[in-house]
Amino acid sequence: MDFQVVVLAGGFSKSLVPLVSKDVPKALLPVANRPVLSYVLEHFEENNLKDFIVVVEGESAALLVGGWISNAYVDRLHVEVAAVPEDVGTAGALRAIDRHLTAKDILVVSGDLISDIPPGAVAAAHRRHDAAVTAMLCSTPVSGPSESGSSGGKDKAKKPAHHNIIGLDPTKQFLLHVAAGAEVEKDIRVQKSILRAVGQMEIRADLMDAHMYAFKRTVLQEVLNKKETFLSLRRDVLPYLVRSQLRSELSQNGAVAEENGNSKGVSDSTIMLSQLLTNASTQSFHELYALGPDGTALSPRKTHKCCVHIASKSNYCVRLNSIQAFSDINRDVIGDASHLSGYSFSPQNNIIHPTAELGSKTTVGPHCMLGEGSQMGDKCSVKKSVIGRHCRIGSNVKVVNSVIMDHVTIGDGCSIQGSVVCSNVQLQERVVLRDCQVGAGYVVSSGSEHKGESLAKKEKQ
Repeated sequence: MDFQVVVLAGGFSKSLVPLVSKDVPKALLPVANRPVLSYVLEHFEENNLKDFIVVVEGESAALLVGGWISNAYVDRLHVEVAAVPEDVGTAGALRAIDRHLTAKDILVVSGDLISDIPPGAVAAAHRRHDAAVTAMLCSTPVSGPSESGSSGGKDKAKKPAHHNIIGLDPTKQFLLHVAAGAEVEKDIRVQKSILRAVGQMEIRADLMDAHMYAFKRTVLQEVLNKKETFLSLRRDVLPYLVRSQLRSELSQNGAVAEENGNSKGVSDSTIMLSQLLTNASTQSFHELYALGPDGTALSPRKTHKCCVHIASKSNYCVRLNSIQAFSDINRDVIGDASHLSGYSFSPQNNIIHPTAELGSKTTVGPHCMLGEGSQMGDKCSVKKSVIGRHCRIGSNVKVVNSVIMDHVTIGDGCSIQGSVVCSNVQLQERVVLRDCQVGAGYVVSSGSEHKGESLAKKEKQ
């Protein structure tokens, strides 16, 4: 495929506190007892891509991620881990590793993306059109796009979804307009040159940017070097390339074209829709625009193409970029999206490690996972939950819609629902948790009840 693959793995994401800690950066958060980063690396490995640059924010996070990769993928993958400063953004991270980018095309993917969409489909669309950038788009979940974190349960009705506005050409191959976040609330403003060239545009609000991009390296490096204030690929680099794709460096009469496409001295009758639709196999509107109004190339206009690959609605595509998304993805990967887990499920549609021990009258329902070496006492009930490795769980404990990480101790009579309990936590007897997050190493005192709380040790400065 001849693409260089860059995985943007983040660092100690503030939006995921207290799930992340000084020992567990975002890339190592567990999804069905596997680090989230493993899903990206192994998905690409399955598609015969085995060379990666993994970019991690912060030296300490990079050491942890690099150590895990060395142990997990020795003799399987070739991975270079590059540490960049914290909070530089996705564009800043690529700018910081500029000298490592050497291939003709660069495939960039977020390290928190859980997806079954083959990266080869994005690469093929990119090469087919000789594009400057090709973005992967997928259907927005019912609960809203993953940029704002997907919602679960009762929250689905409460949280307004922040949709992207996507403009596509009639063939649904070229990206004409993109707006996200606060930009969506504004009037849609599209460059005249693009509308004149394409004739019509389809506006979509049911698609989201999946954070997998193919870039032409020279274009990417030029933008990053020229626009030093750009921090985000999604909010800065991609919209800039879309806005400027029909901007000519030299217009017909020699006047320099403006970035918004309203170049001085250029005729309004650029390309008519009838000309575009005359032949289904005609050139893209980029080539037609470059020829000029009379179809000649005497004064060629410099154009670049922004393309898309739109995934099927049946594909799974979610980012782990919020606490709610963490819970949703863990539930999905042992549930409806179990094909992503890499595990074999029992006839009861669950995963109980052979070394795990269950007490008398303890039930582990479908869509559950019980990790290596974990022990459960008598009369316990587990429903739609993931329990990690080497946990010690007493009797009469109920766990519903929750994630329990490794080495957790849970006393008798505890009830845990809709919660995330991080590694090395101790829940004393009769603790009740509802919709809570408990940070690593925290001790919850016996008989206490907590609802909608974040419980964590204060980090030492």
